[in-house]
Amino acid sequence: MRHWLMKSEPSDYSIDDLVRDGSIPWVGVRNYQARNFMRDEMKVGDGVLFYHSSCAEPGIAGLAEVSRLAYPDATQFDPASPYFDPKATLENPRWYHVEIRLVRKTVLLPLTVIREFDELAGMRLLQRGNRLSVTPVELKEWQFLLNHL
Repeated sequence: MRHWLMKSEPSDYSIDDLVRDGSIPWVGVRNYQARNFMRDEMKVGDGVLFYHSSCAEPGIAGLAEVSRLAYPDATQFDPASPYFDPKATLENPRWYHVEIRLVRKTVLLPLTVIREFDELAGMRLLQRGNRLSVTPVELKEWQFLLNHL
């Protein structure tokens, strides 16, 4: 079992939306490394830190788990979608996504607080220049964060 941090802008899709819906396909990822994490490494049951990004107070807002293995993201084929990719075809899709389901909403653990923990200094989220929407979380980081959520 692995653990992941998945970022979502709450103005697009928030933890409250996941509470309402129960699960969601994680569509719209258009970064090859993030896609590869989903396509090649994520397994059903993997833990997910649901992270609010690009907002007034970014931070971990809840826990989820991978509920379906990666499959082609249909938005890549839809010309009306902001995630349309004219180079993608049904025979050769370029973009994949997993589905996640809610485990529980948590009290927000803000990024400013996460940065204060020496135990998390190596976390990818905190590395300079990291902008990936999907990143792995080490087991020791996961366990530490669970104790603070």
